[in-house]
Amino acid sequence: MAINIPTFAATQISLLAAELEAEVAETSALVSLHSPSALQRAGWALTNLTVLSQRTGLGGKTVVELGNDPAFRGEGDLPEHGIRSGDIVLLAEQPTGSGKKREVREMERKGVKGVVVRVGKQNLGVAVDEENEGRGEGVPGGDRRVWVVKLADEVTWKRMNGTMERMAKMGEGEYSYFMRVLFGLTTPSPVPEDLSKDEEVGEGKIQWFDPSLNESQRDAIRFALKSQEIALVHGPPGTGKTHTLIELILQLLARNNRILVCGPSNISVDNIVERLAPHKVPLIRLGHPARLLPSVLNHSLDVLTRTSEAGAIVKDVRAEMDAKQASIRKTRSGKERKAIYADLKELRKEYRQRERKCVSNLISSSKVVLATLHGSGGFQLRDEQFDVVIIDEASQALEAQCWVPLLSAKKAVCAGDHLQLPPTIKSLNSSASKTSKSKKDTGPTTTPNTTAAPPIPKGATLETTLFDRLLSLHGPKIKCMLTTQYRMHELIMRFPSDELYEGKLVAAPAVASRLLNQLPYPGIKDIDETREPLIFIDTQGGDFSEKTEEDDEGGDGKGGVTKRSLYGDSKSNEGEAMLVREHVRCLVEEGGVRAEDVAVVSPYNAQLALLAPLKEQYPGIELGSVDGFQGREKEAVIVTLVRSNPDGEVGFLAEKRRLNVAMTRPKRSLTVIGDSETVKKGSKFLKKWMEFLEENADLRYPDLASLTAAAGDS
Repeated sequence: MAINIPTFAATQISLLAAELEAEVAETSALVSLHSPSALQRAGWALTNLTVLSQRTGLGGKTVVELGNDPAFRGEGDLPEHGIRSGDIVLLAEQPTGSGKKREVREMERKGVKGVVVRVGKQNLGVAVDEENEGRGEGVPGGDRRVWVVKLADEVTWKRMNGTMERMAKMGEGEYSYFMRVLFGLTTPSPVPEDLSKDEEVGEGKIQWFDPSLNESQRDAIRFALKSQEIALVHGPPGTGKTHTLIELILQLLARNNRILVCGPSNISVDNIVERLAPHKVPLIRLGHPARLLPSVLNHSLDVLTRTSEAGAIVKDVRAEMDAKQASIRKTRSGKERKAIYADLKELRKEYRQRERKCVSNLISSSKVVLATLHGSGGFQLRDEQFDVVIIDEASQALEAQCWVPLLSAKKAVCAGDHLQLPPTIKSLNSSASKTSKSKKDTGPTTTPNTTAAPPIPKGATLETTLFDRLLSLHGPKIKCMLTTQYRMHELIMRFPSDELYEGKLVAAPAVASRLLNQLPYPGIKDIDETREPLIFIDTQGGDFSEKTEEDDEGGDGKGGVTKRSLYGDSKSNEGEAMLVREHVRCLVEEGGVRAEDVAVVSPYNAQLALLAPLKEQYPGIELGSVDGFQGREKEAVIVTLVRSNPDGEVGFLAEKRRLNVAMTRPKRSLTVIGDSETVKKGSKFLKKWMEFLEENADLRYPDLASLTAAAGDS
């Protein structure tokens, strides 16, 4: 059914506004209600820092280097924290005491916003916004202890919103043929059903760059080459989706196409850069250099503007700016500091003019440009033209984000798996979008300026991705699926294949029967835990009951934010946590499996908080939420389901896509710990899964009394 583009765009604007409001409200509540140390433990902040130095980064921005405050923590490694490259943060003087509320607006007034550009073991760099710096006071620091706190990423929202506003204002005459196809106003050009022959595509017969490609991967590439407007490459877990995209890019280049490659996250784009770089194609990676993997830095704009011939012309200005930055640290006079900032402002203007010319020359000479989806909306690509836009992880991206590069596209290839988790949408479970807008705004940022947004139509949600919508609109004729998987033991793969992928997945011979006891390093033992690919520890009977944070902490009685906000829905299960600890002990201490080959995942962050001591006991082990582990893999994965109650309430487990992610992370060993009686009541899918585990897994029924006694002895 055809979709009205202005109505679609207006709906997206309303949904985006609600989502940003929810994100802002969450950040504000967390910062104001929790101590700096609690925020650090939850991954929202990094505390007890001092300013080490300042330098000039890409775009003439001031990069502040931060490290441990030696008076508090010494000069060693930073403590464990959740700040990552690319995070938008507030750098401010750290409040004293844990009881005092910190309103974000007040912190903003005294601190500076910036983006984390590098995270090292002992320090991190933050590129600060120059409007903060322009007040003449510079960044917090000196002898004062500082901290960084995550904020909502305004730039991403502004670019998505601006793209939707452009689409809302378009007249029918402005719609490209490509746009008309993607909104059902025109039918996609047909693709031949028989893809088995390498007949001429574009400028000649297909000559494969990688002869190891399997037949489903080759079919996907043929399909994408022959599609005129849109092709969906469906890549279930472990099927070599990125591997396939690399071959596709090389085939498109052989046909003299210019390509823009995008993904929703820096890591999704960097993975492609890493694999494409050895082929020596002219490529350039847009994005802040310290958000990128070290291995791709040589292809980043920042490095290329320094090392290319064109980059030499900006070097002298940069050196002068660095000298000015250094002099700021040496002066105590406010008047002198303001004069230096005024000089820096002029130098920055000159620097940017030279740098933009340099950047333009570099990009125009590149056949492949790679960027995050919202990064493709920067000034660098404003007048650039591409023959094909490739979007990796399209099923994890907001549709509005995809339209940032697609608005001027002629053809697109979207790769992903709509049967795994979509992007996380905070406004679905937030009261922020329901509360009156007349309430006091305490957020760290404001909703982008938009025309008056209409009410959100019933059923409209940001969870519906472009991948989902196109499949619903045009059906399987625009999709090609990869079917050979190279990750999982055949038994681990069987249930998701049968229930979600029409039984089409096939385990490659190299992985179909591999076990932990065959790991290629010394010390591996052949015990029950290492010779079984699938283990189900069934806690049915009610002895291993769940708890919520409220059971221990108490709510505020008014539906307000309590300590549990740090841990999502805050369900935990101490009995299951004991079983996890014991299973990890068996794997590592008795089975000889290295801790770095083991991961524990759960839908509930409160359960992960309960298991946090495992990281100290077994350095290298990973603990993560199911959502956060999407796209990852480990030799052994332990899934703790947590839910155990007489009412059969399963919460997050009801989402089959979340369970699909959980059960498809392991290579050789999957251990599921949960209450089959409770879980079976959640849905038909969960009932089938429990029955599959009971019939096919190494089934174990733990005894709480003996487990507790053993834990007491240790």
